[in-house]
Amino acid sequence: MREYQSFETFWPFYLREHSKPRTRAYHYIGSTLVIAVALYAIITGQWLWLLAMPLAGYFFAWLAHFTVEKNRPATFTYPLWSLAADFKMYFLWLTNRLGPELERAGVKTGASR
Repeated sequence: MREYQSFETFWPFYLREHSKPRTRAYHYIGSTLVIAVALYAIITGQWLWLLAMPLAGYFFAWLAHFTVEKNRPATFTYPLWSLAADFKMYFLWLTNRLGPELERAGVKTGASR
């Protein structure tokens, strides 16, 4: 794997590692659960729920990489940039702005919302 010196150069690599819509969908499920668990913990004051956040997020992400994309999760080599990229991808998807980013990264898209 190449060494990335900046998030800007890592970002297109990250998108290429998530080239299949189903992989991204699994990530969106995990990211949504992470946010839901965090909100639940904050609203209820049940702080132990925060321990479930990594499990909720990584379970779906790694499931996608091992079963759909069939590649090694970038988080194993670039944990912080991967986390940031995951949420960037998630919020771009939520705001319907992910398609151009995927295309710039060289990911073929149909309706790649």
